[in-house]
Amino acid sequence: MSGFTSFTYQHGQLYAEAASLVDIAKEFGTPCYVYSRAALIAAYQEFDRAFADHDHLICYAVKANSNLAILNMLARLGSGFDIVSGGELLRVLKAGGDPRKIVFSGVGKNQDEMRAALAAGILCFNVESEMELLSLNQLAKEMNKVAPVSLRVNPDVDAKTHPYISTGLKENKFGIPMTEAERIYAAAHEFTHVHITGLDCHIGSQLTAIDPFIEASNKMLNLLDHLEKQGLHIEHLDLGGGLGIRYSQESPPSIKDYVTALCNSVGQRKQRILIEPGRSLIGNTGLLLTRVEYLKHAPHRNFAIVDAAMNDLMRPALYDAYHEILPVVKKPGDVNTYQVVGPVCETGDFIGHDRKLNLTKEDLLAVMSAGAYGMSMSSNYNTRPRAAEVMVDGDTAHLIRARETIEQLIASEKILD
Repeated sequence: MSGFTSFTYQHGQLYAEAASLVDIAKEFGTPCYVYSRAALIAAYQEFDRAFADHDHLICYAVKANSNLAILNMLARLGSGFDIVSGGELLRVLKAGGDPRKIVFSGVGKNQDEMRAALAAGILCFNVESEMELLSLNQLAKEMNKVAPVSLRVNPDVDAKTHPYISTGLKENKFGIPMTEAERIYAAAHEFTHVHITGLDCHIGSQLTAIDPFIEASNKMLNLLDHLEKQGLHIEHLDLGGGLGIRYSQESPPSIKDYVTALCNSVGQRKQRILIEPGRSLIGNTGLLLTRVEYLKHAPHRNFAIVDAAMNDLMRPALYDAYHEILPVVKKPGDVNTYQVVGPVCETGDFIGHDRKLNLTKEDLLAVMSAGAYGMSMSSNYNTRPRAAEVMVDGDTAHLIRARETIEQLIASEKILD
């Protein structure tokens, strides 16, 4: 348990800040996501302090966790937001986010989404193709508006992360090729309803070394210098997100070291720096609380069947991702090696492989580092209602999303006559 966690053992029981996870399970049931307010505030403030006097905007990547209570807390701290859909735009606005601090990323923005963002008056569209730029210019013209634009450039940098979350290589779907960027920037200045404000890149997620960030930054700065020599004014430099967290044995840079390295690469340039952290803000501030339903001791493997499943936490099945699994109540006795699995009818439905645990039926387990891409990627597969979400503040646990019901899941469906 590293990074910005507020999860500690007290007298053999795991607590979130000063709230007992045993009590939270009794009150709200399982599976249940539990977040620490103090840990989230600490993570945001470390990002903010690391920039010192450099003009900056931290744009939280909403896709990591889009709960309204989390977005509202970040908005009150002064955060901006990186969105990738019209739905996320509405969430941020409903949560009290400032539209002038919103950047809209994503390769496939549809026209309704772009209209809504133009109407809201967002800070910037991170445009990912020439065709998108043309479409945005036309929509802005129809609405008698000027769209603020940053081109997302693909710097062809290997982020050395899982291939599914690598976004900065030339074979990835994201961004405009570096070789095309100058031409498109020059062309964009001829559009009547587009205003170029920034330069943007993002190379991937869960990066655990600084070098790829700096390689990408240096390529973007070289492009920036070329653009300015042509008389093209760039107001901000968006260097994306992607800083990793520790799930197991990873050793990612600290937030301070990461931000300091970015600022040093930018040097004396006056452009405002934008970054888009998601996982590094929220990942270690949350856990998934689950209960053991059954133990099955087979000749070759032991299974702990829990009430959380791949629909609740998709990362292990999707990425073969590792999450530490801790007993909520420590107890003496022999441990066994368990496959911690869920009740969904898929062999890929697992939470963790080969975990050494001392378990009995009804025991509570905490799946750690689950604040990012846990609830936001959850589904209703097997007609399973999505989990409750709880925010802990000191010794008080607040329900910030009620558990879904089966009735809610089927309410919009209709049987034909």
